[in-house]
Amino acid sequence: MKLDKIIAKRKNKTVYRDDDRCVKVFDEMYSKADVLNEALNQARVEQTGLNIPKILEVTMMDGKWAIVSEFIEGKTLAQLMEENPEKKEEYIELLVDIQISVHRENCPQLNKLKDKMNGKISQTAFDATTRYDLHTRLEGMPKHKKVCHGDFRPSNVIITPEGKPYVIDWAHATQGNASADVARTYLLFCLIGDQEGADYYLNVFCCKSDTAKQYVQKWMPIVAASQSVKGNEEEREFLAGWVNVVDWQ
Repeated sequence: MKLDKIIAKRKNKTVYRDDDRCVKVFDEMYSKADVLNEALNQARVEQTGLNIPKILEVTMMDGKWAIVSEFIEGKTLAQLMEENPEKKEEYIELLVDIQISVHRENCPQLNKLKDKMNGKISQTAFDATTRYDLHTRLEGMPKHKKVCHGDFRPSNVIITPEGKPYVIDWAHATQGNASADVARTYLLFCLIGDQEGADYYLNVFCCKSDTAKQYVQKWMPIVAASQSVKGNEEEREFLAGWVNVVDWQ
């Protein structure tokens, strides 16, 4: 493989293009179990028929684990929004349409969203009373079995030159309640300082999916808590501010 063309560089991983293949190389310290779980998630979601890059192989390169998948030619929605700011609302509406199509699918082999969130909440630095309240809230939320991406943002949607959308990066995929996935996307907009985009996104999603906004908002503290386990100190501080929100307006 030729690993001389970097597509993206993120914490603990670097993504390269090798002709018609995409090679995601993880740092030496990255958990083998996490790499294999990401590949398994993607392989399982492939079976739903959604437009996602197909896994080609999982291998080791110079002592580092790597996932090799199809390279998808195109631009991410994040790039398109940056290049065409006047079309931002149009792109957010497209983002919502794609997310709704993901939520229509079922994939019984995926891990359960509630199980993952319960584990994350237990890992947080919040006091025992707060953790208990979060676990209780989570258990009280309706149980669904929809495919949830877990990190659905404009940079994880590629639009090909022909206009066909592909969703990438399935490391956090689970099956569960779609509104938790929506709360996560809303917070991702907030984390980059785009409150206007976050509000427009939530309004469009709730309108198109006929979902009560208050229902999604009930997930915000739970999702914020589970997400606070990772990220930098500034992000953790921001997310912690959401955890104590009981009735968000």
